[in-house]
Amino acid sequence: MAASIAALSSVTIGVHDLEQAVAFYTGPWALSEVAREPGAVYLRAAGAEPYVLCLKSAAERLIEARFRCHSRAAMLELHAALAKAQVSNLTDPAALQTPGGGVGFAFTDDEGRRFVVCADLAMIATQAAANDRPVKISHLVLNSNDVDRSCAFFAEMLGFRLSDSTRMMSFMRCNTDHHSVAFARTGSVSLNHIAFEMPSWDGLMRGAGRMKESGHRMEWGLGRHGPGANVFAYYLDPEGMAVEYTAEVQQIVDEAAHHVGTPEEWVRPANRMDQWGYSDPPSPAMQNAMHGDSPH
Repeated sequence: MAASIAALSSVTIGVHDLEQAVAFYTGPWALSEVAREPGAVYLRAAGAEPYVLCLKSAAERLIEARFRCHSRAAMLELHAALAKAQVSNLTDPAALQTPGGGVGFAFTDDEGRRFVVCADLAMIATQAAANDRPVKISHLVLNSNDVDRSCAFFAEMLGFRLSDSTRMMSFMRCNTDHHSVAFARTGSVSLNHIAFEMPSWDGLMRGAGRMKESGHRMEWGLGRHGPGANVFAYYLDPEGMAVEYTAEVQQIVDEAAHHVGTPEEWVRPANRMDQWGYSDPPSPAMQNAMHGDSPH
């Protein structure tokens, strides 16, 4: 399958206390509300996506993730390929009733997760001066019962490429970012975490400072990951979901030259949580949240 998908556009999550979640994500996390409807609020970052996070009053944690195609033609080609493969719960392309409009369709993958593929979104003006705000969703990490099968689905059906694999995770890309989706070997199907990209390392530190001043403890970090080489700082939102500020993710611009790292190559010394050797291990609460065991 050729690369039809341009980017991870947004993620929709369920929350028990909608207004508390909105206060967190528009307050210290520094997203902006763009629209709301009964039981749902849409939030944008400083980048061009119409929204990057939708909060819904719902018991389900991960409701859907949305990918943006390069064009309507690419989206329709991808839809035809998924229909031919008889992918589960595939809907017909239709106008989207969410901020930014556009057209799209939905489907579920082999482990029952819902995805939306869209095109022709009305992108919005970026806010370049906002150096301490997230600019986009960087990546989504999903826990999987069968990482190899999940990766094969994303490669064969959606055109993603494998960037690296470790003992715990496999990292998939749809553009030059090292990964937009990763699958974790946890033996469960659940949400691991959502990462929001900051404009720079300095911006990440400013965001971390704002979180500290607001009374939110950093649950893992600061550090620099191995695969992806991104700087990271992890927190828990008010409902116990793991969220990450990240910056400086590796860019893969030469496909032919990229070497896919293997678990044998990505072996780090015991108790080293990042490349620098600075970060402490994730807190117990963060470990539980990343395994899908948060109180939600």
